[in-house]
Amino acid sequence: MEPDKLKNIVEAALLAAGEPLNLDQLQRLFAEQEPPARDALREALKRLTEDYEGRGIEIKEVGSGFRIQTRGAMSEWVSRLWEERPPRYSRALLETLALIAYRQPITRGEIEEIRGVSVSTNIVKTLLEREWVRVVGHRDVPGKPAMYGTTKQFLDYFNIKNLNELPTLAEIRDIDSINAELVFEEPTTPQPEPDPEPEPEQSGNTDPITEAANDPSMSEESETEQVVEAADPLPENVVAVAEPEVTAQEP
Repeated sequence: MEPDKLKNIVEAALLAAGEPLNLDQLQRLFAEQEPPARDALREALKRLTEDYEGRGIEIKEVGSGFRIQTRGAMSEWVSRLWEERPPRYSRALLETLALIAYRQPITRGEIEEIRGVSVSTNIVKTLLEREWVRVVGHRDVPGKPAMYGTTKQFLDYFNIKNLNELPTLAEIRDIDSINAELVFEEPTTPQPEPDPEPEPEQSGNTDPITEAANDPSMSEESETEQVVEAADPLPENVVAVAEPEVTAQEP
């Protein structure tokens, strides 16, 4: 097949799919004829990438494959196409997700031990419902606690190909930097009216965590503890119950 025609077919497929396509899926487009070689498909994707240089769209490889998407620099204008507000997540949920992403496989009890507070059931439920995490096995200890790991959907949502593209722990100084990287918003609500009785003078700085905790729109409770790094690796006594996702590093 002529390279230009193959490039056009790949471009049309990526636009029509509405989701990432991997090389196997692209090859299945040619069921009635000999499919192009994987190298030919990669070359077509490379040419498309070059065609999109300097434009508002780009070819991006994520966990599930390749997709055509708008460039991040265009988000200020493109986001106005949708009236709904972006999802807002609590600090506790972000801390839990970060621990799963960096320390997987990890159990709920291990997350609670690192954070020093209990993990809300609603947090785990939200992460599972969004298909950002899944149960990858059970720890071979009494009680057989479930172990959690990230999914392809996690990689796709955060626009990365594999876990190696996550920022290193040394680059994450506090949870506010995580919020900025993930473009999450934390809600703010008006402060409650002061009691009529005189109160000791408070500092002018308002704690954003207190505001998030008082926000009734939040589905998870918000705690103030920071994500801390665990110095020792987790034990490897694992009883697998599901096939590993593509979240592992590619060879």
